[in-house]
This record gives sequence, structure tokens and C-alpha cells, in this order.
Amino acid sequence: MRTLLSRLGLGLLLGSASIPAVWAAEAVKATLVGHATLPAMSFIAPPVDAGPGFVVSGRFAAVANRRVEEIAAVEGKSFLDGRTTGIALPFVGQPVQGFSGIETLARDRFRVLIDNGFGSKGNSPDALLSFHEVVTDWQSGRVRLTKSVFLHDPDKVIPFRIVNEFTRERYLTGGDLDIESIQTVGDLHWIGDEFGPYLIAVDRTGKVVGFYETEIDGKVVRSPDHHAVGTPATPGPVRFEVRRSRGYEGVAASPDGRFLYAMLEGPIYIGDPPAVETVGGKEVLRILEFDVQARKWTGKSLKYALEIAGNNIGDFNMIDATRALVIERDNNEGDPRLLCKGEQKVGCFPKVAEFKRVYLVDMAQANDAGLVKKVAYVDLLDIADPKGVAKAGTIDGRFTFPFVTIEDVDVVDERHIVVANDNNLPFSAGRLPNTADANEFVLLDVGDLLARR
Repeated sequence: MRTLLSRLGLGLLLGSASIPAVWAAEAVKATLVGHATLPAMSFIAPPVDAGPGFVVSGRFAAVANRRVEEIAAVEGKSFLDGRTTGIALPFVGQPVQGFSGIETLARDRFRVLIDNGFGSKGNSPDALLSFHEVVTDWQSGRVRLTKSVFLHDPDKVIPFRIVNEFTRERYLTGGDLDIESIQTVGDLHWIGDEFGPYLIAVDRTGKVVGFYETEIDGKVVRSPDHHAVGTPATPGPVRFEVRRSRGYEGVAASPDGRFLYAMLEGPIYIGDPPAVETVGGKEVLRILEFDVQARKWTGKSLKYALEIAGNNIGDFNMIDATRALVIERDNNEGDPRLLCKGEQKVGCFPKVAEFKRVYLVDMAQANDAGLVKKVAYVDLLDIADPKGVAKAGTIDGRFTFPFVTIEDVDVVDERHIVVANDNNLPFSAGRLPNTADANEFVLLDVGDLLARR
């Protein structure tokens, strides 16, 4: 079987001398038809056999990775600018937050992936890794948790030492992996990680059955958090190809489940001295092809051009054999309409979100440099809400989704997509200046976008 990337002949494209086109995507309309919220303070109990240490979470997330035992002792603050968020660490229970991957199960039912917990290896060893199934009531605006699955590695598939190394079930934590994307193929869930970056396969119970390091051009590439990258004995450079926290933010699957397309969140470093990869003056992200049947990387890749240097992608999901949805975003939060003015300091944002888009891309229309075509996009800071569907965020008929980390997008049907945020509990406050963000889901009518080719 010839793959999509094989048909494009990327071995030749990567060496092409032609000048690449920079795609100019057209903006199209999005209309809000559903808005549902899971409150920020949503917690579940850890598995009984995980041990008593996981009854509390966030002990190491409050003060520079140092342990804090007293519940709710340290107030959460926005990691962007230090605004207080009204929620304090540590927590009793495991938070249901950080939605960083999504799969549509029905118009009102979704599988969501929780990321590493509190943002880094050092501050998340008491955060258990999990994915959940939720039901959204688009009328009432409520979200109900119906199933939770915790990741564990009893067969020692993962080759490095984990936090729970010497326990029977070996539950995985945010001190081990930073999981950011999920795709279900047959009886397995394929999960993309940012630390390695790694690709991990788990069964329906969450048990790890496969572990794969990343390869580009036949070589393993690593981030500073890869298990084989250590701190040198003396000052000097440490070589790695993927910036910290720029591993697999999006992993898409071909409709037949034969291939995965894993997209890095940030550009790789190439050359000597290392510099971020660019094409035609644009920073580019690699989309790497993985053969699910053969359980290996095919060696083929495409490239996604960022509109603005320093932007990131939040998610990546196929809608058919060649077209996909990609969230591209800046690293700001806050409704642009609530920007502080003059001496105003209360009820406003000192800096606001400026770039939050969902692009439709077509991999079959890659150009001579291997850049996928950006066909069209919707602006998540300018969503029509003529019927007043939103529970919050609508002013004068316009709704915004102004979160720093919007990390979930998937097609629901021929007209609708779902978009959700990673709320970084308790470190993000993008909806209101001093209120920790909830987990929000929006159902958008984007029929014009999905029809574009």
C-alpha cells in the first residue's frame, strides 16, 4: 500500500530547489451552536491500588518544585503574568483538567486526554496520567464525566525509571510523561508525548503495550526531557533537536487507521550551530508518518508553516484521507475586548490573546518544499453567537475563546467541529482576569470551512 506521503514523493520534495509558495488561507465564518463547561474544581479519587500518596496532588507545583503538604496553602497564579486565579494548591484528589487531546464519540460524547498535570516533570510526580469519557449537555451547558482510565505499565514496556517504578501496577505520572494527543485504532489508544518526544500505545485498560522514540531522517531526535539526555558535568552545550515542551501536541490518524501523522508543536533544531527549521522564511513544524501495522516510522514527513514565528499548534486531527484540522495559536490569554486601558487595573487583562485559529489543511496539496496547503481558517476570537448560546464570553453577539492553550479540535459531523481548552489548573485565567479557567467545550457550525478543498 502506498501511503499519502509516499504518493507525494517527499524524498524528492525535501531536496527541491524551487521556491516554496507561502499559502494564503481565507477566513471563513464560525457560528456558536453549543457551549458546555466542566468546572475548574473537578476532581476524582485515584485508583485504590495507586497508593495513598495520590490522594493529594499538586504538592510540588506551588513553589519551584518544592514539596508543600498543607492543602490549599499556595494561591495559584497565571503562568503568563502572575495574576491570581482564585484557586490554591495542593488539592485533595486528582484534578480533571488539562484537556490536551480529544476524540469524538458522538455529537455530545467525547474522549479527552489529561496532560502531565501541572506543566513539567519536576512539579507533577503526584499527578496521575489518565483519559476520560465525558457527555456534554449542549442545552444546559453542563459536562458529565462518565468513565476514567489511568495509564499504567506493569509489564515494564517503558525503558526508563518511572516515579512508581517499584510498585505492582506502576501507574504513570506527570513525572514520567507529558501526554498531549490521543487516537484510537482498533483496540489500542495511541498517545503522543512531549517529553521524549515518544509515541505510546496503551490498551483499553490504559496498560502500556508499545513505546516508540521519534525518528527523523533515520535518526532518533530528542528534547531536553528525553530519558537519555542528562545534565553535563561541566558547563557547555547539550545537544537535542526538539525544544522542551514542543513534542507531540497533535497526532492524527488516517481514516483506515493504517497510519498516524504526528505533528511536533515547535520546529526542530537543525544545522551547526543549531537553528530552528524554516522554509521560505517561515518556521515549520514536522508531520511524521508512523506505520501502525509495522510499528515503525516510515521515514517520510511533511511540514506545516506557522503564520507567526513563535506560534504553536494545539491539536491536529484528520477529517478525511488528506484534509485535517489544525489549531494554531499564540501564547497569550484574555479577551481582546477586556484589554486594560490607561490606569485601569481591575477587571481587565494587561495583555490579551491575538491569534487563535483553526485551520483546514490539505496534505495532498503540499508544495515543492513539502509544505501542506493551508486552505482556510476560522478565528476563535471572532465567533458569531446570534442566539446567545454562550454561557459566558459573548459581547454584542460575538463570542471569543481566548485561552492560552486551546488544545482540542475534532470534526463532529459534516457541518460541526468541537473545540476545547487545556485550562492549566490553576495557572490560567483567560476567560476572566482573576478566575481560574474551567474546561470549556464549544460546538461550532463551520460548514463552509469543512467544505473547502
